[in-house]
Amino acid sequence: MSREEERARKKLEKNLAVELLKKLIAEQVQIYRRTNVVKSEKFSEIMQRAINAYLNGMLTNEEVIAEMLKLAKQLAEAHKEGEQLGLTADELAFYDALTKPQAIKDFYENEELIAITKELADTLRRNKTIDWQRKESARAKMRTLIKRLLKKHKYPPEGMADAVQTVMTQCELWTDNNDMSDKVVSFQEHKAYIYESKATYSMAAEETAPYGTNKDK
Repeated sequence: MSREEERARKKLEKNLAVELLKKLIAEQVQIYRRTNVVKSEKFSEIMQRAINAYLNGMLTNEEVIAEMLKLAKQLAEAHKEGEQLGLTADELAFYDALTKPQAIKDFYENEELIAITKELADTLRRNKTIDWQRKESARAKMRTLIKRLLKKHKYPPEGMADAVQTVMTQCELWTDNNDMSDKVVSFQEHKAYIYESKATYSMAAEETAPYGTNKDK
């Protein structure tokens, strides 16, 4: 095989690796769109920034693969957060919504936020009804329950009224997609495939060139 043919083969393999990683990560982000509004926004933005930079020629194949692998690692770690906090998948989604404004943690102890999270999830489970997905009156009742619960805990702090909308959005997502624990699959299944593919295409993350180097795509 000539040098030019070898370069063409490697370029094709790298392009295939980019598409594979993009597809697998997009599948995981799509799961979050149905289960966790905060993580969905976070991971979608990270992925879109990397793809846009790649398409605009700001990242080489190696660099965008490194970014995708970094995001894959973040996705894998995100699944462990609930275990560390003692929360189920749906409870973690409520916790993420409650703590989306970073300043929230300056006003509440983490134990208090976890307690609010569990009470919120329990309230929704106890009052769950199939009408939530079809009747506005039932959804209005759900919103009233949530506002009453949050007010009891003096949430949110003064000047952070927008935080309530994030919590409401997550609660409505839950009513349309409960039970989350059945839908949030382990990223480990895909991670093994990603690393196997990365080895096949000879693109380990440590071989990634520093940003700004001139490499052929």
